[in-house]
Amino acid sequence: MTRPYGVKGGRKRKHAEPKYDEEDQETQPKKAVVEVEHNKEEEQQQQTPEGDELSGIPITPSENNTNKPNVIFILEKASLEVAKVGKTYQLLNSDDHANFLRKNNKNPGDYRPDITHQSLLSILDSPLNKAGRLRSVYIRTEKGVLIEVKPFVRIPRTFKRFAGVMLELLQKLSISAVGKREKLLRTIKNPVTQYLPINSRKIGLSYSSEKLVDMDDYVSTVPSNMDLVFVVGAMAHGKIETDYTEDYVAISGYPLSAAYCITRITGALERKWKIL
Repeated sequence: MTRPYGVKGGRKRKHAEPKYDEEDQETQPKKAVVEVEHNKEEEQQQQTPEGDELSGIPITPSENNTNKPNVIFILEKASLEVAKVGKTYQLLNSDDHANFLRKNNKNPGDYRPDITHQSLLSILDSPLNKAGRLRSVYIRTEKGVLIEVKPFVRIPRTFKRFAGVMLELLQKLSISAVGKREKLLRTIKNPVTQYLPINSRKIGLSYSSEKLVDMDDYVSTVPSNMDLVFVVGAMAHGKIETDYTEDYVAISGYPLSAAYCITRITGALERKWKIL
């Protein structure tokens, strides 16, 4: 029987084709593995390029005097609270969110993150810090969140940018330096006492204290090898009450802002330690 033109052993060809299919199945996965490994190398190179610059905030150079006594500031009861206003999360303040706060039965006067901003600028801009004698700054919010601020961080000068930084910090829990992986601001575990040096005097400031002192005279009585911890209230009104302070003092017969209290403290320490 003659076969139609172009047909050569029809069924035998079907049995011969799997040989090539088997070879393709053996070689194809090897090719895929090579491509996956190559893609992984590309991803690693993209993730860790030379000169990789991270988003963050700049740092300020300062001297490092770790062998000398230092000072630590703790800003208590800071008003740093984030809430969803409309469609976005914002750092609440009395100027921009007065109506929102009233609708939620809250006193707008209690929401003053600008006090924390001014206090940080007073501390970090001081010659005391630039001389390397500031060990650290801690902020404890009204809600009990504890924040560590490195002494060489450069805080934004305007309140709007500061509010953006604090919003990012409270959402992401840390902020790194530009171009580095070092955390300049971060939330840490309570209590704050575990981060304080053992050989230190912890002093709380309160206008209502009966112990009115001249700050120059007060710091002159502190031993030269002892670190100092100053606890300052960062709220609009009220009194700080902590269980770790050894002394409560008033530094003026008049109520002063937190930022000006800090200026008096840093000025007295600069004169004591001969920092010009």
